[in-house]
Amino acid sequence: MSSAEYVGRMQTEDVASLTGRPDAAYPPARRRVIAIVASLAASLTLFRLELLKRLASAGHEVIAFAPEDDPRVEQALAEIGVRFIRIPMARTGLNPLEDIRTFWSLRQHFKRLKPDMILPYTMKPIIYAGIAARTLGIKERCFLVTGLGHVFSEVGGRSFKALAIRRLCVRLYRIAFRHARVVFVYNDADAEDIRRYRMLPDAVSPARVHGSGVDLEHFAFAQPTGGGPVFLMVARLLRDKGVVEYIEAARIVRRTFPDARFQLLGHFDSNPTAISREDINDWVSEGILDYLGTTDDVRPYLVACNVFVLPSYYREGIPRSILEALATGRPVITTDLPGCRDTVEPGVNGMTVKPLDVMALADAMALFARDPDLSESMGRRSRELAEKKFDVHMINRVLLAGMGLTD
Repeated sequence: MSSAEYVGRMQTEDVASLTGRPDAAYPPARRRVIAIVASLAASLTLFRLELLKRLASAGHEVIAFAPEDDPRVEQALAEIGVRFIRIPMARTGLNPLEDIRTFWSLRQHFKRLKPDMILPYTMKPIIYAGIAARTLGIKERCFLVTGLGHVFSEVGGRSFKALAIRRLCVRLYRIAFRHARVVFVYNDADAEDIRRYRMLPDAVSPARVHGSGVDLEHFAFAQPTGGGPVFLMVARLLRDKGVVEYIEAARIVRRTFPDARFQLLGHFDSNPTAISREDINDWVSEGILDYLGTTDDVRPYLVACNVFVLPSYYREGIPRSILEALATGRPVITTDLPGCRDTVEPGVNGMTVKPLDVMALADAMALFARDPDLSESMGRRSRELAEKKFDVHMINRVLLAGMGLTD
């Protein structure tokens, strides 16, 4: 059985049963030079640190590529034996000259360093690292689709420009994925779109993993400390993440529950759909929002809230922010869209609402404001779900199996 077929069985078998097998069940892995390519340096430590540790501790030479210089990221990677190389890359937008620079830089680095295997994640790294590796004959090409992105979203993704970009991306994905060893996806909707747009040959299926996973020891279960009701949203400050809907729903809930607090944690972004500082300042001045800024440690804020909210209509993979909330033991209100819906069993550990539906979002938040015991009971079920599906160590074992690697 090939690695891709093995991982693909996750769609019909329980993940824990696959990952619970002893290491001896897998053949020993040859030590390799492995290139990990990201579109954001911080994501290497925020989302991939445990995987990088596993690879490096197994004796593989791991080289991480990303745009931007971040001394904290470089230091954290160096401490686990991972080398960091900065590459030119514009995270957002389509600029042919910038994208050619990205492709050429990766190709030159790959030609010099001769990696045996690549693992890029997010759209631009997948496309340009994948094509660069193909032109150099690198056969061990693994891809991690953390979410197909807003151009594949059915919410706001129907404009002529969005459809044209989607067609271009489909063609580039096809080139990058050709003869791939394995293509991992976070949710069934992305897997279906990959099949529908024939990004992979008909005989090849994407391999499903349950997101980036979460460290259940680092994000321990905790009872709320902030009184209540306290609602928390953690996200990049983008309209696609549902920030405006969160504020509008908060106004409605406040009419009935004036003591309810609505918090927002996240950094400003250069994305075209970014929320402005003026918007944030206006909402704070209005008294409807507590803006918490940014942090390197979200745990105290999760512990202080009663309910986690992410009304995103962005094409998510599986939002890491929700996984951290689940592990902490918080009920979740999110949208009934790919990725987001995978984290909630409605009525069990939270609620799902239609995207852009402010009244439905307000009703869901009001339900928790009205019944404080509900957040406690659903929060316990959130922790159980995190332990069952989203343990980072379990997920990393599945990734390593798909890549043909072992500890």
